[in-house]
Amino acid sequence: MKLWKILGLAGVVGVAATGALVVKSERTRRAYAPDEVREQLHKRFAEASSAAIAEAPPQRSRAQKFKHRFTRGR
Repeated sequence: MKLWKILGLAGVVGVAATGALVVKSERTRRAYAPDEVREQLHKRFAEASSAAIAEAPPQRSRAQKFKHRFTRGR
Protein backbone atom coordinates (compact mmCIF):
# COMPACT_ATOMS: atom_id res chain seq x y z
CA MET A 1 0.00 0.00 0.00
CA LYS A 2 2.88 2.34 0.79
CA LEU A 3 4.35 1.77 -2.68
CA TRP A 4 1.16 3.05 -4.34
CA LYS A 5 1.23 6.20 -2.21
CA ILE A 6 4.84 6.86 -3.21
CA LEU A 7 4.05 6.27 -6.90
CA GLY A 8 1.03 8.57 -6.69
CA LEU A 9 3.04 11.30 -5.01
CA ALA A 10 5.77 10.94 -7.65
CA GLY A 11 3.13 11.29 -10.37
CA VAL A 12 1.72 14.45 -8.82
CA VAL A 13 5.21 15.93 -8.52
CA GLY A 14 5.92 15.03 -12.17
CA VAL A 15 2.74 16.71 -13.39
CA ALA A 16 3.51 19.83 -11.34
CA ALA A 17 7.07 19.98 -12.69
CA THR A 18 5.84 19.59 -16.27
CA GLY A 19 3.32 22.38 -15.77
CA ALA A 20 6.03 24.65 -14.41
CA LEU A 21 8.23 23.98 -17.44
CA VAL A 22 5.35 24.69 -19.82
CA VAL A 23 4.62 28.01 -18.11
CA LYS A 24 8.30 28.96 -18.20
CA SER A 25 8.65 28.17 -21.90
CA GLU A 26 5.43 30.06 -22.66
CA ARG A 27 6.77 33.16 -20.91
CA THR A 28 10.00 32.87 -22.89
CA ARG A 29 8.08 32.46 -26.15
CA ARG A 30 5.86 35.47 -25.50
CA ALA A 31 8.92 37.62 -24.80
CA TYR A 32 9.66 37.78 -28.55
CA ALA A 33 8.29 40.59 -30.66
CA PRO A 34 6.28 39.51 -33.73
CA ASP A 35 8.98 40.85 -36.05
CA GLU A 36 11.61 38.73 -34.30
CA VAL A 37 9.47 35.60 -34.64
CA ARG A 38 8.87 36.30 -38.34
CA GLU A 39 12.59 36.86 -38.90
CA GLN A 40 13.46 33.54 -37.20
CA LEU A 41 10.86 31.66 -39.24
CA HIS A 42 12.16 33.12 -42.50
CA LYS A 43 15.71 32.18 -41.48
CA ARG A 44 14.71 28.58 -40.64
CA PHE A 45 12.76 28.26 -43.89
CA ALA A 46 15.73 29.47 -45.94
CA GLU A 47 18.03 26.98 -44.20
CA ALA A 48 15.58 24.11 -44.66
CA SER A 49 14.91 24.85 -48.33
CA SER A 50 18.61 25.17 -49.16
CA ALA A 51 19.31 21.87 -47.38
CA ALA A 52 16.47 20.17 -49.25
CA ILE A 53 17.82 21.35 -52.60
CA ALA A 54 21.32 20.15 -51.74
CA GLU A 55 20.06 16.69 -50.71
CA ALA A 56 17.62 16.18 -53.59
CA PRO A 57 18.18 12.87 -55.43
CA PRO A 58 18.94 13.01 -59.14
CA GLN A 59 15.89 12.97 -61.39
CA ARG A 60 15.25 9.77 -63.31
CA SER A 61 13.58 9.44 -66.67
CA ARG A 62 10.37 7.44 -66.97
CA ALA A 63 12.27 4.55 -68.51
CA GLN A 64 14.77 4.50 -65.65
CA LYS A 65 11.94 4.57 -63.07
CA PHE A 66 10.16 1.71 -64.84
CA LYS A 67 13.37 -0.32 -65.06
CA HIS A 68 14.16 0.29 -61.37
CA ARG A 69 10.68 -0.75 -60.31
CA PHE A 70 10.89 -4.14 -62.00
CA THR A 71 14.51 -5.16 -61.39
CA ARG A 72 15.29 -7.88 -58.88
CA GLY A 73 18.33 -6.20 -57.34
CA ARG A 74 16.52 -3.45 -55.43
